[in-house]
Amino acid sequence: MKIGSTTRWTLRISALAGLAVLLAGFAVPERLVVPVAGASDRDWNHGTFWYAPWGRSGVHKGIDIFADTGTPAVAASSGFVVFRGRLGLGGNIAVVLGPKWRFHYYAHMERTDVRIGTWVWRGEPLGTVGTTGNAAGKPPHLHYSIVTPVPYPWRARGGPQGWLRVFFLNPHQKLLGG
Repeated sequence: MKIGSTTRWTLRISALAGLAVLLAGFAVPERLVVPVAGASDRDWNHGTFWYAPWGRSGVHKGIDIFADTGTPAVAASSGFVVFRGRLGLGGNIAVVLGPKWRFHYYAHMERTDVRIGTWVWRGEPLGTVGTTGNAAGKPPHLHYSIVTPVPYPWRARGGPQGWLRVFFLNPHQKLLGG
């Protein structure tokens, strides 16, 4: 099949536009807020990111921010809600795609108040802190993780699930400006 010059031109423009959108996503600054209303870094254990052993998940790939049940869980970053639902270990969750193409994962919520495909602003309520999923029977908290689809190979380590570190960023460091 022969491709005409108009089709080639359209393909080139589409490819350049896609590349521009991809690069623009990396250029957007990422400014984060603590994703629990009224919480500070005193409300989580600074050493629990990548702590092992950690229950059925094996390794703790985020931080747990403790607060009373019903406290608003807010978007740490502006972005698009790409998932809202219920998962076994996470319970009621929401996932927001933010700047730098990073996924912000919020778990154990009592309820989620956002819809897939909507835009949320940094600090906007997503739901409320709870004890769903494997947090049942534990103090209420919000599990918060940051996942990048672009691997950072230098972050790989030995030990349990060490190769997965290439996809997970330490929320404690990111929230404190690191």
